[in-house]
Amino acid sequence: MTALRAFVADLLAHEGAMVDPVEPDGLDVMAPDTLRERYSWPELVRFGFGATAAPGTIPIGLENDWLERLGELLGERGRVAERLLVASEGVPKPGGLERQVEAALELPNAVWRLKAVEPSWCRCLLLAFRYTAVSDEKRAGIVWLGFNCSTNAVLDEEIIAGLRGQHGDADVWHLPNGTAAATAGPAWTAEQLAARLKPLLDRAVRADLEPFLAAMRRRLDRDRQRVHAYHDDLRRTAQQKLGALAQAKPKKGDEKTATAIQRERLRIATIEREYAAKIDDLKNNYALAVTVEWVQTLVLIAPVQRYSLLIKRRKGERMIAMDWHPVARRLESPPVDWGEAADGVRLVCDEQLHLTAAKGQAGCRSCGKAYCRACHPDRCPRCQS
Repeated sequence: MTALRAFVADLLAHEGAMVDPVEPDGLDVMAPDTLRERYSWPELVRFGFGATAAPGTIPIGLENDWLERLGELLGERGRVAERLLVASEGVPKPGGLERQVEAALELPNAVWRLKAVEPSWCRCLLLAFRYTAVSDEKRAGIVWLGFNCSTNAVLDEEIIAGLRGQHGDADVWHLPNGTAAATAGPAWTAEQLAARLKPLLDRAVRADLEPFLAAMRRRLDRDRQRVHAYHDDLRRTAQQKLGALAQAKPKKGDEKTATAIQRERLRIATIEREYAAKIDDLKNNYALAVTVEWVQTLVLIAPVQRYSLLIKRRKGERMIAMDWHPVARRLESPPVDWGEAADGVRLVCDEQLHLTAAKGQAGCRSCGKAYCRACHPDRCPRCQS
């Protein structure tokens, strides 16, 4: 049974319908009165999920409006889920501990010391967002973002894919037990999540849309060059006629030549106005509108190997944690207290030893003094600007 057919069968069965798979790609449904009235179905209906629907079946696929209907029927169910991931063979212990930290973390203005590596639990927050981009064409897609609430780290695509795969492949759901949930620590508040989410979501959607945007730019350039070539040819022809008339040096009182000159000038002005209008039409036609909506949240309590690191900066020091995820067999990115950092480079401030992206320790635009944006998010502590 295909994934879509299995989903429809489970959903309709949950709504009280009797379902019976019909090979190779059909589904017989005897729906209750509520569903029949809602969708105007007969007492017995057959759905088709193949590339071509057999006679007498209702086709259901990814291209028609049935996904929206099923989404309305599903409602808010399944939007938030929490489960415990259990490793079937335990959590393997990584090798080359120091080398793994060196590959994942770089501190240009501080040093680190690996203090301990021990098995633990982490609370991972995986969020799915659906975006829709509409221009001269339409593009829709889903992006996933992930956070480790236990270490304050942003999860990359490889770790997110591994966690989702382990979650999807498991046959049995395990509810988080008290010990694992307590070890993983609390979830982020809505304010903490919102502060981290928006810049990462913008970047993820832009990256996923880049092939669509590149194709749209090519179409826009092609249409703009076509419009320009057409009107430029008209304008050049009119200018040549105007130049020939001007060189003729009409005699005084020669109204015919003067009228022709005025006519060509008006033609050139009309061509320029029409060209500007066509360019405005192209701008409106290729204007891009993107909407993003939250789809689903998965809270996964996952087993990890936790690296405890001591960060030293001048006379101060602090402990941070980085988790080694068995699903990807490598360390996650180091935590960041301010800014976006796609790599593992972190700067450490002097005041509270915050780990920030490079811009988090940049100089003030007014006085030039460098300061930590995590310590002083609103203004420069020196000049107050």
